[in-house]
Amino acid sequence: MSAYAPSRQDPTPAQTRFSRVSRAKRPHSPPPGRGFRIAGADISASLTVFLIAVPMSLGLAVAMDAPLQAGLVSAAVGGIVAGLLGGTPLQVSGPSAGLTVVTAELIQIYGWRTTCAITIGAGLLQILLGSLRAARSALAVSPAIVHGTLAGIGVAIALAQLHIVLGGSPQSSALDNAIALPEQLGRLNPAAPLIGALTIALLIAWPRLPGRAGRGLRRIPAALASVAVATAVAAVATPGIARVELPSWRSHALPEVPEGPVFALATAVFTVMLVGSLESLLASVAVDKLAADRAARSTRESVPAAPVPRSDLDRELRGQGITNTVTGLLGGLPISGGAVRSSANVRAGATSRAATVLHGVWVLLAAALLASVLERIPLAALAALVMMVGIQMVSYAHIRNVHKHREFPVYAATLAGVVVFGVLNGVALGIAVAVLLALHRLARTRIAVTEQDDRYLVIVRGQLTFLAVPRLTRTLGQLPDGVDAIVELDGFFMDHAAYEAIQDWRTAQVARGGRVVFTGRSGGRIAEPASAAHSCCRPWTPWRNHHCHDRPTRPTTAADRLSAEAGGPVDDPRASAGTPRPAGAHRLLSGLSSFQRNTAPLVREELARLASEGQRPSQLFLTCADSRLVTSMITSSGPGDLFTVRNVGNLVPPPGADGAGDDSVAAAIEYAVDVLRVESITVCGHSGCGAMQALLSAEPDAPKTTPLWRWLRHGAPSLARMTSRDHSWARIAGRLPSDAVEQLCLTNVVQQLDHLRAHEAVARRLADGTLQLHGMYFHVGEAQAYLLTEGSSSGTGPDEVFERVVPTEPGLDPRETTHAPVELMLPVLTAPAPAGAGTTGPVPGGPVPGGPGSPHSDASVPAGLERSPL
Repeated sequence: MSAYAPSRQDPTPAQTRFSRVSRAKRPHSPPPGRGFRIAGADISASLTVFLIAVPMSLGLAVAMDAPLQAGLVSAAVGGIVAGLLGGTPLQVSGPSAGLTVVTAELIQIYGWRTTCAITIGAGLLQILLGSLRAARSALAVSPAIVHGTLAGIGVAIALAQLHIVLGGSPQSSALDNAIALPEQLGRLNPAAPLIGALTIALLIAWPRLPGRAGRGLRRIPAALASVAVATAVAAVATPGIARVELPSWRSHALPEVPEGPVFALATAVFTVMLVGSLESLLASVAVDKLAADRAARSTRESVPAAPVPRSDLDRELRGQGITNTVTGLLGGLPISGGAVRSSANVRAGATSRAATVLHGVWVLLAAALLASVLERIPLAALAALVMMVGIQMVSYAHIRNVHKHREFPVYAATLAGVVVFGVLNGVALGIAVAVLLALHRLARTRIAVTEQDDRYLVIVRGQLTFLAVPRLTRTLGQLPDGVDAIVELDGFFMDHAAYEAIQDWRTAQVARGGRVVFTGRSGGRIAEPASAAHSCCRPWTPWRNHHCHDRPTRPTTAADRLSAEAGGPVDDPRASAGTPRPAGAHRLLSGLSSFQRNTAPLVREELARLASEGQRPSQLFLTCADSRLVTSMITSSGPGDLFTVRNVGNLVPPPGADGAGDDSVAAAIEYAVDVLRVESITVCGHSGCGAMQALLSAEPDAPKTTPLWRWLRHGAPSLARMTSRDHSWARIAGRLPSDAVEQLCLTNVVQQLDHLRAHEAVARRLADGTLQLHGMYFHVGEAQAYLLTEGSSSGTGPDEVFERVVPTEPGLDPRETTHAPVELMLPVLTAPAPAGAGTTGPVPGGPVPGGPGSPHSDASVPAGLERSPL
């Protein structure tokens, strides 16, 4: 079959994505030339975020010891200004939890009005950096430092708010709060702790309310519900508890010209800018992921969803800068993008920036009209709410991730530095530890020497820099003079000092009659020309390296080259003299050796985890035993992902099939479905299948008593389906199959899915809705996968259609269907001619109709098919 090439009528992937977007209705996007449009989903999402933002804004203002109106001002400005000007449409900005400790310290040192001026300066600096397109550079900071900073801030917030929950007042620093905690516990007032405990219990339990009533109550945000219940209980049980006090707006303080040491003020401005920018940009990235996950889920569930553009980080940074400038001028708290508010906005179904702007409008109205209601909230409830926010900033998922990447020392140092020394000093400490760790890894070079047959093998693992030169020269100097040596360099970098040290040693060895060969990890000579080296051994996939073992006519190892240079035999010295090693055994052993050297060190940790936890594959993949199908390659899967069953012809014997050996496939299906609890089963056929060719070319009356034919009888229903007038012809990417073999390969996939449904375990899981079946066809020559259209394999009715899978960005539909003009023709299927035959005979069963009214979209007669008009 010839490779598929798009015709003039076939849309390209880019055109397909464009047409898919243009065809989609976008009720939430403003049409050209019209104003700001608001959708119903945006209104409901804005109300949800508003109910979270009000108590959180007040709580953060309490935590910072700032005027309570400042929290409402910053929430309203963050929603309206950042919502209109920011680069992340679904991100909700407001008072920054990450800046809580910094702002509290600034208020204590400089006072509130100077802190507002510092906020203005930080905003102007953000505008400058956004205009210089430096936003992406901010993400270059190690994630361990960022997560450690946020975790340290979270610990400091939790310690400070714990004092308010216990009925006291927080100290000036996290360390002082920790030291003063025993004294605070000694003079405990039970009213505030009980209200705080009630708030925390509701925050934890509210999302887990069971039953139908629980589902209805969970629509109310947990933050609002917990604060509302705590307020109601406090009004009845403890009327004298400390509550929110909103001063008159007439006494609201505005910024003043800052006074103090210039360097200290500049440091404060830089700190507010750095922490606020990092928090906002990380939240933008998180919002993009949440929006992409929501779009992918909508695609899987065939639910239309309005497209959301990806974040423009430079615009987002400029928007945050303008917002901080405005909130500082109006006497509000420093602002950043918030992960809690933004994730709630996405999960509530927001489709545009209208939701963010509306939430700011609701906050503004609440500040003006609901002051008396807000003043009934107990301070202990707000402190408990903010304390839980601080605890959640210490994320176990982040700790596990940095530990997996061996960055935990950086995370721990940053966290401890922020708690003990403050945010800026903690970040500096984290950067210092990260640099030291990188230098340690750069200098960690392992050198091993072994002796083999009067030759020395020197293996150098790691980067060769001037830091490793002393140990390298000491090791090389211990080798005898004039010996034959192989130096295997396994690293990606060698500086000039290391290069000179190695070359000087080599020159000295050669002058004394020795021979030295330098190799890489794959055994190829260092700096060998591409034409001479085995270019296929480049380490992009272990699969490609299998060709490297098929070159017996030249030296393939460093030992071979040493022998060749000395005039000795080129053969592997470990092979038996005069007895050539079989090509297959040599290839297998070489591949095993390559695995142990190259791949095993990389996968050992993951395989050890799988060995201890057991296998938990999500899919059963049933495919042909054909050697050209590399399942892990075409599915981009790894150990533990697929439970794979392979047999000749990717056949699934129906339940009750006679004959020995058929229970093997049924046993694998039962084990995968009932024990492993896989979520999907995929039957994968492929082009040029030998089993299908055998079925087509078989003589009807020929004896079929061999084991192969006893197995292939399970493919007879596929052949009968293809030749039956009760079933439509399968189509592939909008065209008819190219020949009879391809038609049978496609039909066989559909038929085996029917056999799968007949198995009791599969039928039970399908009825429960916990299992999905998929059909797949892989064209070997094109390296192209096709997926069976969901719902089309019903047995009758429309043609079975296999859609072409195209490479797309994450979140987009990876399937593409091309539809050629419809032509009503009656196809007649003919089998390929056997070797040496001069004509092509018909397939057993005669003509294959497409069924009355079936569309066939092939405009030309493919090889092996004849058609006659209806």
